[in-house]
Amino acid sequence: MTTITYGLTMNSRRLLARILRGEVANIAFGDLVQLLIDLGFTETGGRGSHHVYIQMGVRELVNLQHENGDAKPYQVRQIASIIRRYNLRLEESS
Repeated sequence: MTTITYGLTMNSRRLLARILRGEVANIAFGDLVQLLIDLGFTETGGRGSHHVYIQMGVRELVNLQHENGDAKPYQVRQIASIIRRYNLRLEESS
C-alpha cells in the first residue's frame, strides 16, 4: 500500500469542532485524513482516488476521495455522523 502525505494545516481539535457545527465545505483533504488518524482510524486500502479507513468498534467503513485538494462535503457529513454515533473523542495531549 502506498502512503500519501498531504499538506496538513488545521489543528484536529479545531477541525473536529468545525465539522460538528456543520461546516463541511472547504475542508482540506489532508486535514480530514489527519483528524481520522488522530481519532484512531487506520487506512486499509482503496483504489485510485478512494481511501478507506477503519477503526475497531466502528462498524462503518470511511471511504474518502478528494476533489481539488478538498474533502467532499457529503463525506465530511458522514464522518461527523459517525463521530456522533460512536461518541468518538480526541485523546488529551500530554
